[in-house]
Amino acid sequence: MKATLNCDMGESFGLYSFGDDAAIMPHIGQANVACGFHGSDPGHMRRTVALAHSHGVSVGAHVSLPDLSGFGRREMQMDRQEMADIILYQIGALKGFLDASGMKLDYLKPHGALYGMAARQEHIAHAVADAAGVYDLPVMGLSGTLHERIYTERGLTFWAEFFADLDYDDEGRLIITRDHQAVDPALAAERCRRAVFEGLLTTVSGKHLPVRAETICIHSDTPNAVQIAQAVKAALGQ
Repeated sequence: MKATLNCDMGESFGLYSFGDDAAIMPHIGQANVACGFHGSDPGHMRRTVALAHSHGVSVGAHVSLPDLSGFGRREMQMDRQEMADIILYQIGALKGFLDASGMKLDYLKPHGALYGMAARQEHIAHAVADAAGVYDLPVMGLSGTLHERIYTERGLTFWAEFFADLDYDDEGRLIITRDHQAVDPALAAERCRRAVFEGLLTTVSGKHLPVRAETICIHSDTPNAVQIAQAVKAALGQ
């Protein structure tokens, strides 16, 4: 089995810098580019697209709740149409820079609180599918959740995602933190190896649960993201 590495990036805003995108870009295959609602702005979006283009990395729209001050990590109440409209708006922003660079938009990935909401709330998962369906985009998500069920029922390509630098609870749900701490690269690499080759994850209490891992996420704002990426690639024989 083979899994790609993806990274949430392009999240700097104005004079505020988040993550070392230039250092991690050579180690990944997929760049989840922020679209302005949790991070990024026109200049950073353009520069991130250009960086991905120079390294031959595919680009996905990393769409969020409209929560710039909270970095998209606070839940909001949204109906299906409003959420779909918000996602489409962000796709349009990123697609403009991709078109200008001669690149295509390859997939969609919800960010932060939106990611968690879509895993549990049917109307939010449908809103993601509504927007992705306009461009027939594959969608990244958690296996065994509404991500997988609803996206596949809607005829979209689903990519099962595993997180190298985040923990899982005993129900197999991702624990989405407000900030990312450094993670032992060896521990992250072993987590990913087990997920890809054994189909298992270990929860925070030590419970073992089944999982699928077709793409592995490393957050650019994890302090040692580059070291984690290097360790994960080595563990997967890449």
